[in-house]
Amino acid sequence: MRVMKWSMIALAVAAGTSQFAVASSQDDAKGFVEDSSLKLKTRLEYMNRDFRNGASNSTSGGASGYRQDTGISQLLNYESGFTQGVIGVGLDAMVMGTAKLDGGSGRAGNGLFATDSDGNPEKSQGKSGAAVKFRLSDTTLKYGRQFVASPVFATDDSRLLPEVAEGTLITSKEIKGLELSAGRFTALSSQTGMGKDSINGKHTAGLTSANIAGATYQFTDNFVAGLAASDVDDYFKKQYLNANYTLPINDSQSLNFDLNAYRTKDQGQALYGKLDNKLWSLAAAYSLGAHKFTLAYQQSSGDTNYLYGVDGNSTIFVSNSIQISDFIGVEEKSWQARYDLNMATYGVPGLSFMTRYVYGDNIETTAGTEGKEHEFNFETKYVLQEGPAKDLSFRLRSAIYRANGAYNADYTADNNDVRLIVEYPLSIL
Repeated sequence: MRVMKWSMIALAVAAGTSQFAVASSQDDAKGFVEDSSLKLKTRLEYMNRDFRNGASNSTSGGASGYRQDTGISQLLNYESGFTQGVIGVGLDAMVMGTAKLDGGSGRAGNGLFATDSDGNPEKSQGKSGAAVKFRLSDTTLKYGRQFVASPVFATDDSRLLPEVAEGTLITSKEIKGLELSAGRFTALSSQTGMGKDSINGKHTAGLTSANIAGATYQFTDNFVAGLAASDVDDYFKKQYLNANYTLPINDSQSLNFDLNAYRTKDQGQALYGKLDNKLWSLAAAYSLGAHKFTLAYQQSSGDTNYLYGVDGNSTIFVSNSIQISDFIGVEEKSWQARYDLNMATYGVPGLSFMTRYVYGDNIETTAGTEGKEHEFNFETKYVLQEGPAKDLSFRLRSAIYRANGAYNADYTADNNDVRLIVEYPLSIL
């Protein structure tokens, strides 16, 4: 089956090269140095989680149900251009590190820092990596350490440092409107793990290997659809479907519909345990000038809930995956109402607000009773539009999560989550 998938990709690339690629990205190559970039991203993050109803901080072993951390990180990312010629050659490299500003062993557990042998958060950490890349026409092959954003294999960047995958990724845009991708990854470094393979699965040491493939096609200016699949050795196989359609009404109004669906089944040694899940969501959004109103429905079905993590902690492209919960319990059904406001229309460009509420029920729990959960989020963000600190952003995120006793025992305790993120991206080259 895998050979057939690769053969289809090869045929599509060959057809696109011969029929469409009169002028390609490689034809416009400016050179290794001439088209290079160097960017530095600094992030300051404060995060606290206050677990309610007497819950203890089991992650750190403390009696209190309160976690609080503050830290700063820097990510230096270099991307070269491609050498000129039929096949372009380039190099990408990254260096990153964190420093702890606040947080002790009794309050650890938010995922901002790793802990040492005594259970104390590390004061500083760092890691680096590089990838070599080749380009032929509009097809690029990249091998080494990299960030990945496939719906079936996605590195997470929700804390101080991102996850980093190691492997090979091929991306082809030979045919107008069609993007094909395929890859194989053999290691995944966690956000707090400095080793190249430090992602831990639920029941095992980490990633063995993951083969992925995907295709996205832009049918019209307003309609795009995609398919993706993964084979994570000795864990599971996943298939993914997305369809996104925008219906313009006039210059200030539009409707958008977004469908996402997964199918997951265990395989081999089933290192995550038995898996048999179908998960899908459908969101409808109405935009009216500065305002956007969204309604979404999500459903999980099968013998188990949806699982991810060993294939990247962002591998959850569904509507109701929000700040704390993903609403992916066994047989869970969930509904979302969301409101977004862009203040640029009111004379404050760069300022935005978002609030949403998600309610889930019908969850099958280990206690045999129905599980229920709900979560409220509020978020505001401001990005400086000009001046020496242009693009400096301030983001406040808060969440209130509650579940009934049956689902608290299976998933997590009730908690209040507050995060303040200050980020400054600087383009050096």
